[in-house]
Amino acid sequence: MLNYVWISLLLIGIFTAVGRDINDEVTNTYRNGVPVTAQFETLKQRTSVRPAYNGEIILSAASFNQFYNTSAAQLQQSEIRQTAILTTLTSGKQKLEIPISDATPAFWKEMAEAAGGKDKLEADVISFDNGKKEIIFTMERVTFVKIKAVTKAAIEYSNTAVTISLSLIGVMALWLGIMKVGEAAGLLELLTKVVAPVTRRLFPDVPPNHPAVGAMIMNIAANMFGLNNAATPMGLKAMEELNKLNPKAGTATNAMCTFLVINTSGLTLIPATVIAIRAGLGSADPGIIIGTSIFGAACATTAGLIAVKILQRLPRYKKELIVEDENAEVKNG
Repeated sequence: MLNYVWISLLLIGIFTAVGRDINDEVTNTYRNGVPVTAQFETLKQRTSVRPAYNGEIILSAASFNQFYNTSAAQLQQSEIRQTAILTTLTSGKQKLEIPISDATPAFWKEMAEAAGGKDKLEADVISFDNGKKEIIFTMERVTFVKIKAVTKAAIEYSNTAVTISLSLIGVMALWLGIMKVGEAAGLLELLTKVVAPVTRRLFPDVPPNHPAVGAMIMNIAANMFGLNNAATPMGLKAMEELNKLNPKAGTATNAMCTFLVINTSGLTLIPATVIAIRAGLGSADPGIIIGTSIFGAACATTAGLIAVKILQRLPRYKKELIVEDENAEVKNG
């Protein structure tokens, strides 16, 4: 089911991005092919063979906002002064390069990112009057901004997921090894006996020596140490064993619901996985979350157990079981 949720979210993101890109194309949000008129102050001539000038593009904030239909809140200054390089090509055409810096308007930064993640914007110069210090140019074409952002984010987060997964190998191997050694040494059996009074109260329908009890204890122990991935196989095994005690296979019993509540609430003593993630991402104090994790998980587990025990006692659910038992007796009779 979770796979369907993820693929649905991914498709929604893609369709939304495509829709926004189509809207940008129709409304020409990035003013592709529309000339911009600005002042150009020459600061220095770089070469004499093929003229190239270092200079500044000067454009008022009002003109910028009007041209790109942006809000005044996006610009912190009343005038844009952007460093630029004007170059004359061998063909005689002139090109304008606008390096991206902290002073660059956010909208131009977005355009540069969409144009390939470059550290500059390029433009074709239509005309340049050095005497009047006026330049007219058209920015490079910017298209499919949102879908490019979605694709880039997917790749970046995929790389992050692999990095985090690799950083978890050591912690997972350590605790899985400890649990395997404990199981071989008979600690599982000992642990089962120690917690037997608790399991009898939580799962009165499950025999004390049933294999489901051992699987549930291993699952809960793994969750308590924050080893969620290690707990998953034992959780599946526990559900499989509990289903063998189920008079109606495929329907959740009281024991199944109680175990699911404990498993989902994530009763934790040492959140090893989260600590490993924080350490892998460079946290200064990865273990600072231990106290709050214990308190939060204890509250969630307590609330969940109270809720599941109350629901189990409601006549509505008891009535269903009684009706099924009576039907079974009628058939047997």
